[in-house]
Amino acid sequence: MTITAILNARLIDPASDYDGAGGVIIENGRIKEVMHGSAQSAPAGATVINAQGRILAPGLIDIRVKTGEPGNEPKETLKSASLSAAAGGVTTIVIQPDTDPAIDDPATIDHIRRRGAALGLVHVHAAGAATQGREGERMAEIGLMDEAGALYFTDVDHVIRNSRTLQRVMSYAASFNALISCRPVEPWLSEGTVATAGELATRLGLSGQPALAERIQLERDLALVEQTGARFLVDQISTEGALEVLTRARTRGLDVAASVSINHLCFNEIDIGDYRTFYRLDPPLRTEGDRQAMIEGIRDGLIDVITSAHCPEPAENKRRPFAEAEPGAVGLETLLAAAVTNLHHDNGIDLIDVLRPMTQNPANLLGLDSGVIAQGAPADLILFDAGAPIVVDAAKLKSKSKNSPFDGRRLQGKVLLTIVDGRIVYDQRA
Repeated sequence: MTITAILNARLIDPASDYDGAGGVIIENGRIKEVMHGSAQSAPAGATVINAQGRILAPGLIDIRVKTGEPGNEPKETLKSASLSAAAGGVTTIVIQPDTDPAIDDPATIDHIRRRGAALGLVHVHAAGAATQGREGERMAEIGLMDEAGALYFTDVDHVIRNSRTLQRVMSYAASFNALISCRPVEPWLSEGTVATAGELATRLGLSGQPALAERIQLERDLALVEQTGARFLVDQISTEGALEVLTRARTRGLDVAASVSINHLCFNEIDIGDYRTFYRLDPPLRTEGDRQAMIEGIRDGLIDVITSAHCPEPAENKRRPFAEAEPGAVGLETLLAAAVTNLHHDNGIDLIDVLRPMTQNPANLLGLDSGVIAQGAPADLILFDAGAPIVVDAAKLKSKSKNSPFDGRRLQGKVLLTIVDGRIVYDQRA
């Protein structure tokens, strides 16, 4: 029997709204006891970790992680993604189904879960494709994938253009309360675009995607949600206009959650500068007004989840003319520090509210028992120093791909310890 005591921490647990002195006792991979206040002691024979006032919080849950496995392992494997997650304080990742072949059957869901568990690093789950092959035509085996452990269903960056197909997907998923997720982007207005439409895109000679494309598609998706009663996740919301649509849907009582990528909280369209392809993202970086609207959406709780939108691409896919470069950025290792720096230090959001959309909220959305510091909960924990400076060096990231827009940036929020099921999987306390 293994007992570990983490003492003298600043305990932040969004699920219980606690932010204060505390510690935990871990036994056999679970939290045996949570101690609030300065009166803390360890059981006889326990391994003691002195937090020295650093922050002890639930491990982060990242619900939008792309890998190359299966099918394109040079980009990223489940192992390299798990190592990246552990280094970033992320204890649970949800793999996206845009692999080769697509994750659209129960056998592949089971394979991803078994392969992730065998690594012994972080918790690895999978999202299933909503349609066969993510082609948007025929519904995938959603019920069987749900039984196999798929946490939600999405065609990722492929829009289900056929409204009747999406209606059928939502109606079927609603019958067993499965979560459906869609990117809100109108396909005809966005096809072939690489930047946000406006003065900057025009000056750079880049094809521009109007912000309207996000709002139009979200209106369609939410109309189908209202008609079918499906649980729905708006994937990577990025414009102020779409937030207004989301607000109206919430007032009508629709069961709708929304996520935003850390990139759209930290960067705006100006950051693409002179065609810097590491800022070539999908959705494209938006205006500063949109970025500020996303930050306020986190502050007031309108946006439920922050994701890394981890999308590894090798250098040869990025070092091309801007319009030809593959979109995406790695983000597992920088997620926490970027959120702490931008939302807490720069915009004054309390740390407990910065952590909530990366712990409690995604756990509740996906029905996980993690994301909380409570007796009996899994001992998935992180210890970090919110004030410690770090300089991001993309070459040293554990991801197989190094396409980070944070390369060379100075952030605050160093991960010192990552614990999964009571096991230390990352340790930088020295």
